[in-house]
Amino acid sequence: MNLQSLANQAQQTINIEQNLRFRLLWMLLLRVILYTLLLGISVIFQSEQFDVILLPSNVLSLLLLPIYLITIFFAFFLLIFQGDLRKFGIMQVLLDTFFVTTLVFFSGSSNSVFTSVYFFPIISAGLILPRKGGLIAATAASLQYGSLLAMEMYGLYPHYIEEFIFFAPNPPPVILNHFSIHGITFFLAAVLSTIFGTRLRKTEDALSVSIKKYDHLTVLYKQIFDNITTGILTVDNQNIITSANNAIETITGRPSDTLTGETINSLFKNFDLTTPNSRFTTDFIRSDGKQIRVGYTHIIMEHAGETVSSEESPQKIITLRDISDIEKLEKQVRQTEKLAAIGMMSASIAHDFRNPLAAISGSAQILASEFAIDGKSNQTNGKLTDIILRESDRLTDTIADFLKFSRPEHANRQWFSLYSCLEEVLQVCRADPAYPKTCKISMVIEKALDIWADGSQMFTVFMHLIQNGLAFCPEGNEQITIIGNEISRKNGEEWVEISVSDNGPGIPEDQRKEQIFEPFFTSRADGTGLGLAIVKQTVSAHQGTIKVEEADTGGTRCVLNLPLPPQPE
Repeated sequence: MNLQSLANQAQQTINIEQNLRFRLLWMLLLRVILYTLLLGISVIFQSEQFDVILLPSNVLSLLLLPIYLITIFFAFFLLIFQGDLRKFGIMQVLLDTFFVTTLVFFSGSSNSVFTSVYFFPIISAGLILPRKGGLIAATAASLQYGSLLAMEMYGLYPHYIEEFIFFAPNPPPVILNHFSIHGITFFLAAVLSTIFGTRLRKTEDALSVSIKKYDHLTVLYKQIFDNITTGILTVDNQNIITSANNAIETITGRPSDTLTGETINSLFKNFDLTTPNSRFTTDFIRSDGKQIRVGYTHIIMEHAGETVSSEESPQKIITLRDISDIEKLEKQVRQTEKLAAIGMMSASIAHDFRNPLAAISGSAQILASEFAIDGKSNQTNGKLTDIILRESDRLTDTIADFLKFSRPEHANRQWFSLYSCLEEVLQVCRADPAYPKTCKISMVIEKALDIWADGSQMFTVFMHLIQNGLAFCPEGNEQITIIGNEISRKNGEEWVEISVSDNGPGIPEDQRKEQIFEPFFTSRADGTGLGLAIVKQTVSAHQGTIKVEEADTGGTRCVLNLPLPPQPE
C-alpha cells in the first residue's frame, strides 16, 4: 500500500470522526430542547381540567437541573475528547435511557404519559451509531422499563401519584402486557432506525466520495482551462462573455478577468458566430497596438443531446489562436516551394546552356587566335571576340552558381589549414583581370589554425565573401580584413570564428538578418543574388552559423562560426 492510499484512508477516518462528533453534539442539544419542551408541557397541564399525572415542581426541578448540567459538561468535554467517540456515544445513550426512566418513574410508571420519550435515545442511537447503537438503547430501555413495572407491582412508586388517580398495582399479566408491547416497539424502532442510519451512512460516504471527485475534476478542469495555450471563451446566448482562460490574456493583451461581462463583438469586431464548427480568421489589434492575425472557431454547447436553453448558462465555446507566426511560416513554405521550383528550372536551363555556351566560347577562342594573327586589320573583330569570351566566362560562373545552389554537394569534412585555403583563394582572386591593383588585404590568422570542413566548399564560401566585399569597396581604396581564431563556448564546445570585413558603405540593418541571404536578392547590377545564398547554404550544411554586422571601418563584416569535433579524451 503506497503513501497516497494511507493518506486517503487517514483523511477518510478524520472525516468520519468529525461527522460523528458533530452528530453527538446535535444529540446533546436535542436532549436539552426535549426536556425543555417537557417542562413547558408540564406547566401547561398543571390545570385541574387535565387528568394527567404530573411531577411536583420541586421534583421536576431536581430532575432537570442535573440533566442540564450533565449535558453542558459532556458538550464541552466532547469538544476536546480524543478517545473513542462510539463508546462516548453509547454512554450518552445509556444516560438518556436513565433520564427517561427517572422521568417515567416520577410520573406514574405504567400510567406515565412520558413513556414515548424512550424513543428519543433509541432512534438517536440507531441513526448516529448504526448496527449496535439502536439495539443497545432498546435493550437498556426495555430492561429499565421492566424494572419500573416490577417496582410498581411491589408498590414501589411515588405516593403523590394517588392524588391524581386511584393508583393500585397492576396484576402480573397486565404488567407483562405493558412490558411486551413497549419492548417490541422499542426493538422495532431500534431496527428501523439502524436500517435508516446504515443507509444514511452509506449515502453520506458516497456523497463525500462524489464531492471529492467533483472537486478534483473541478480543479483539474480549471487547471487545463487556464494552462492550455489555445484561447478559450464561453459566451451566453446573448454573446456576452462568461469566462476566459489565461491564454486569452496572451492573445489580446488584456487581463482575462476584465473580459467577463463584455459582448464578444466589442472585443472582436468582425467575429462570425453564425456557422458553428467552421474555421475563420480575422485581424485583431491588441491592447498594446500590435496587429495580429487570429484564427477562431466555435461550437454550441449541448446537454444530453439538446441545446442548453438557460439564459445564465454559456451557449457557445469559442477557441482562438494567434496565427500570425503560422501564416508567416506558411508564406515561407510557399516561398521555399517557389524557390525550389525556380531552382529546378534554373538547374535544368543551366545544364542545357552549358554545352552551347562551351561551343560559343570555344569558337570565340579560335576566332580570337586568328584575329590576333591578322594584326591590326582585324583589331575590331578581336575586341568583339574578347567581349564574347568575357561574357561567356561570366555566364559560365553564373551557371556554376545556379548548379551549386540547386544541387548542393555533400560536405566531405577533413582537417585542413585555414591560412593555406585563404592564400589559395587570394591567389585566384589576384589572377582575375578585374582584380583591383589598389586592394589591400589584411589577414590576421595563425598559420597553425586548422578547421574541420570541406575544403572545396569552404574555398567557394571565402571566394564569394571576398568578391562580394570587393564589389562594394570604394574604387582606389579597397580594404579587406580577414580575421580567424579559435573560440570556446560556455558549454565547452570548440569553434572557429572567421570574419571578412570591407570598408564599403555597409548594408542596411533591416537587410542584415535574413533578406541578404535570400536567393536572387542582390543590390549589384551585375549580381545574380546567389553568392551569399550559397554561403548560407554551405555554412548551414556544416552546422555552422553566419551573421552580417557593421564593421569597424563602417562597411560590412560577415562572421562565420564553424564547429570543431570534440577532442578524444
